[in-house]
Amino acid sequence: MSDSVSDCTDETPTRSALTEAEVEALVRGICFKTGPPRTVGVEVEWLVHEPREPRLPVTPERLEAAYAALRTLPLSSPLTVEPGGQLELSSPPAASLMECVGIVSADLTAVRAVLAEQGLALSGHGTDPWRTPRRFLHEPRYDAMEACLDRTGPAGRAMMCTSASVQVCLDAGYEEPGPLGHGRRWLLSHTLGAVLVAAFANSPLLGGAPTGWRSTRQLLWTEIGAGRAGGPPLDGDPRAAWARHVLDAPVMCVRRDSGPWEVPDRLTFRQWTRTGAPTREDLDYHLTTLFPPVRPRGHLELRMIDAQPGDDGWIVPLAVTTALFDDPEAAENVYRAVKPLAERARPLPAPHNPLWIDAARYGLTDPELHEVAVTCFTTAVRALPRLGATEAVTDAVSGYLERYVLQGRTPADDLLDRLRGTDTRAYGKDLRT
Repeated sequence: MSDSVSDCTDETPTRSALTEAEVEALVRGICFKTGPPRTVGVEVEWLVHEPREPRLPVTPERLEAAYAALRTLPLSSPLTVEPGGQLELSSPPAASLMECVGIVSADLTAVRAVLAEQGLALSGHGTDPWRTPRRFLHEPRYDAMEACLDRTGPAGRAMMCTSASVQVCLDAGYEEPGPLGHGRRWLLSHTLGAVLVAAFANSPLLGGAPTGWRSTRQLLWTEIGAGRAGGPPLDGDPRAAWARHVLDAPVMCVRRDSGPWEVPDRLTFRQWTRTGAPTREDLDYHLTTLFPPVRPRGHLELRMIDAQPGDDGWIVPLAVTTALFDDPEAAENVYRAVKPLAERARPLPAPHNPLWIDAARYGLTDPELHEVAVTCFTTAVRALPRLGATEAVTDAVSGYLERYVLQGRTPADDLLDRLRGTDTRAYGKDLRT
């Protein structure tokens, strides 16, 4: 939600109007920057709460004081605040998995120390298990976003104010075909993505009650609608498909220098180029208002993973995803493993097809997703040493495989067990060394 405006475009924006053809050319040329996979990043979102009584809302005044103190920290990762007061750390591009882990772990240690002084704590849940949506940020962007998303029902407000995730960012890949080619990685991200939804599901509660879904956060994105939170069809060239999607997606808002922003109804960006005068800045902003499960921003941003429990739980999805994409042997093996799932994904793009819906609803109790997840995690465990992962990180992935994946469970099942009073297990250890 806190995307910078010109993240996908790195040329200086101008105020001259764009034609439809110019928009297509810009999107095709900028959102997939190909080359050898050599960087990795992660964006980790957290709920902020009172540790002794997390069900109670934290007052805006306490959040303001805590965030003012956090802004004085010399962090390596930009720290931003989400509409509901969630915190997000976005790592800089790192040259290796372990460099990324080290940077974000150090920043999180500093953030937690400041929050502890304020009597607050971070928790990893895909959706807030305790509190109903309440907006903390009141800015024109979020006023317009709320007005736009309200048209499709309450899911938008819940997503804005009560959700949190682990978003893994990886290079788009080589221009050439092969296991590390951008076409293969684009397809893999949309099929493996469903496995990641299922394996890391951690949001079975909303407003204190079970929803019937292992990943309610993914359900919320589905309910927001395909134009805003869906991906493009996977047939054909990824660049062409994404450019069409950007042009045909609805415009969330038209920004104003002062006063409320306009929230048009059913105006696509393509129509805007034909009837109005959108600028390069408008295109840059429009790209930040699209939330598909895989978003090309020069790199690939995988957005489907729920926030994870434990101080270091976020490291496991980061490590698994990086291993399965960036190790050539693992990428080839996992592509073959997930390929049969593509039949269940038809005919709709993610996340609105049967495969993704089943992953969010059933998690690893789905037999086929369970079988594929076991293969994926086993493959990741073998690949991690080749990527320079420490023993602690590799052991953490092995532990997750044994505790959850082999058992057909996810952290969502732990939350449901605790709600029923049947959970007696503990999980989580320091993975930073």
